[in-house]
Amino acid sequence: MSGTAVVDGPADQLPGGVWRDVVGQAPALEVLRRAVADEDAMTHAWLFTGPPGSGRSTAARAFAGALLCSRGGCGECKECATAVDGTHADVDVLATDALSIGVAQARELVQLAGRSPSVGRWRIILVEDADRLTEQSGNALLKALEEPTPRTVWLLCAPSPDDVLVTVRSRARQVRLRTPSVEDVTALLVRRDGIDPTTAGYAARAAQSHIGMARRLATDESSRARRRETISMATRIRGVADAVGAAADLMKIAEEERDKVLTDRHAEEKAKLLATLGAEAGARTQPPHVRAQITALEKAQKTRATRFTRDMIDRALLDLFSVYRDALVVHAGGAVPLINEDSRVVVEEVAQALSAERILLAMDSIGVARRRIDANVAPLLALEAMAIDLTLPR
Repeated sequence: MSGTAVVDGPADQLPGGVWRDVVGQAPALEVLRRAVADEDAMTHAWLFTGPPGSGRSTAARAFAGALLCSRGGCGECKECATAVDGTHADVDVLATDALSIGVAQARELVQLAGRSPSVGRWRIILVEDADRLTEQSGNALLKALEEPTPRTVWLLCAPSPDDVLVTVRSRARQVRLRTPSVEDVTALLVRRDGIDPTTAGYAARAAQSHIGMARRLATDESSRARRRETISMATRIRGVADAVGAAADLMKIAEEERDKVLTDRHAEEKAKLLATLGAEAGARTQPPHVRAQITALEKAQKTRATRFTRDMIDRALLDLFSVYRDALVVHAGGAVPLINEDSRVVVEEVAQALSAERILLAMDSIGVARRRIDANVAPLLALEAMAIDLTLPR
């Protein structure tokens, strides 16, 4: 069975049980709950799509918990808890740090999908980055999707249906999530993370309802400082030298965020690997088999760092884009709330310096830079070309 879940509907009420962290998605939740309650509404493959930060993997994990829970997703039992965190015996999760999912990984998933459930009603295969399936790895999954093993469910996540191979998405039922409202994200931060309402509201608005980024902004002052630095660049580019400097600053911001998040994680992974292999961490030289394992780990970590840096650059560009969006709102009379109300001085300076047409050109240049980086253009070159287009009159 394939199809698309309807996503238009009434405003959300707070979801409960295993669904409590899936906010702003009432119509999609209605479809998923119906499938949990009635196997006639169930299908063997689901594709969760939605904008970054909409909670695709959160919804998929909650669905897994509800399918395995004897009470349909109570949110309190062991089945719910272990399904959501990916440790349930019948839940296998692929959340890659690489730029693509390889054939070997896809074939491993197919083997797992062929097993019967060990303790629950379903065996669930969750692929959090289905958009990173290559043509070869996607083809490796097709047989399992076309002729599914009884009691096996595939849950695939991607930003949009177009990001997934047509041969894969045509074999899955689509559940499209939407960007939650600022109010929904604010309420989630207050309830789940204990953040005060004022800070939560600022973070939800500044993150443009990206749930993960909103939590980071609400809990980490350094992330807020880096965002303020990014926002201020819109008024500091007055010539070519400023543009080159701004591009370098954007790279620096992304690299600092990368190092903050990944340095300790990478060190812990290496220490764990050495301990598993029984190798001495402080030894000058290691046996060949240990060196090979370390080399493979370092290669994977380098790939992860590259992806993370690009993700942070993209996030910074979205923050910068929001300044020009707000400046356009000011030009139009300010009927729509500003994303950067806390940086209104910056927004108004840009609005006064540029015409509406020039603001639109600046927004287009940021979009071009994002697409270039996504297409593997050297990030610094793409940022420099963009920053020159953002130059304000002296």
